[in-house]
Amino acid sequence: MKDAFDGSTIEILYVKGYVANLPLSESLSYNPRATGKQCQPPTNRRRIRGNGLQDEPMAQSGEDFRTIWLKPDDPTVVQIIDQRLLPHEYRVHDLRSWEDGLVAIADMYVRGAPLIGATAAWSLYLAALSDNEPEKAVRNAAAALLESRPTAVNLRWAVERILAVVDGRQGDAALAGLIRTDANAICDEDIEISRGIGEHGVALLEAISSGKGGATVNVLTHCNAGSLATINWGTATAPIYFAHQRGIAVHVWVDETRPRNQGSQLTAWELAANDVPHTLIVDNAGGHLMQHGDVDVVITGTDRTTRCGDVANKIGTYLKALAAADNNIPFYVALPSTTIDWQSRDGIAEIPIEQRDSAEVRDIHGLCEGKRMRVRTTAENTPVSNFAFDVTPARLITGLITERGICEASEAGLLGLFPEKAAS
Repeated sequence: MKDAFDGSTIEILYVKGYVANLPLSESLSYNPRATGKQCQPPTNRRRIRGNGLQDEPMAQSGEDFRTIWLKPDDPTVVQIIDQRLLPHEYRVHDLRSWEDGLVAIADMYVRGAPLIGATAAWSLYLAALSDNEPEKAVRNAAAALLESRPTAVNLRWAVERILAVVDGRQGDAALAGLIRTDANAICDEDIEISRGIGEHGVALLEAISSGKGGATVNVLTHCNAGSLATINWGTATAPIYFAHQRGIAVHVWVDETRPRNQGSQLTAWELAANDVPHTLIVDNAGGHLMQHGDVDVVITGTDRTTRCGDVANKIGTYLKALAAADNNIPFYVALPSTTIDWQSRDGIAEIPIEQRDSAEVRDIHGLCEGKRMRVRTTAENTPVSNFAFDVTPARLITGLITERGICEASEAGLLGLFPEKAAS
């Protein structure tokens, strides 16, 4: 895996309230739209050298924000935000081949089940462009992508959806163009799914606020289920953003989420960019806060949910659910329908749990005097286990917030919202 912490010259482009760090060879402004619309030349630039930004980059959730998009004026390149560098640097990374997409997924340039799925779809588009036998190339790429992150079911869903496009092609229709259309549709649909989760979930926060006489609603979340994990708005954060926009006083307790620190590096960063009050806490502080009445509701995302309501999410989610149950605090999961595995029933027995590199636990990345550094925190020969996810049983979940509404975490609850899946 290439080290993300290289010191390179970058150019910061200010466009529409966003900041993007592009390679100096890049001449276009940043417009994070998956629709491939033309970018306008940047109105203001400044150049810096080395690691670290002098100004705080921004990633405000709004109608124009995207986490993956086709490069303007070059439809052979897909662009993403390199999330390994956040919160210290906001850099756009080019995917020029399906292998680049595979690396981006496996090495966590992109994170979050919906964004992983979208990246897989766009990677198959790149595969179709790269070979004189596009169908063969797409199928080979699909097989490799399916092995990259075993827990997030959106990856399999997106790959199978694109393969259905391949199977359904008629005549001499250009395969790359068909896949491009569907990859765009996957992204646009994900935005609407997140918007639906936000609209249904905000009602929960409104009710809590009303019950507290308008006092601040304290939400605890784990890992990053924000805009950066989807195409826009996020899952667990969508109700929070909608509440904030509607003037509801809301505050978020952000778990740091060891070992990759998605909470401290991603969730806290995007909440700050959207002016949402929040406080970073160590992973094991949640139970203490619940015991002292400082948490009103827990909302997390999910990487895979069974048809019976068991939820696989970032390691540590199960412990939050146990603490919430012990303190009579509602525990909700923001669930896009694309993350439901309708083929599985028992999450503990059936969901594969990814184990990642031990270096993620042994080492910590950060800034020291403006320079990126990797520091080992353990004795050299310490054995390490690094499970990336755990499973929270449905019995510990108050409800599932989907784009179609909120239901109990059960097969009956999910089929009540998605009756077309009864025969799946």
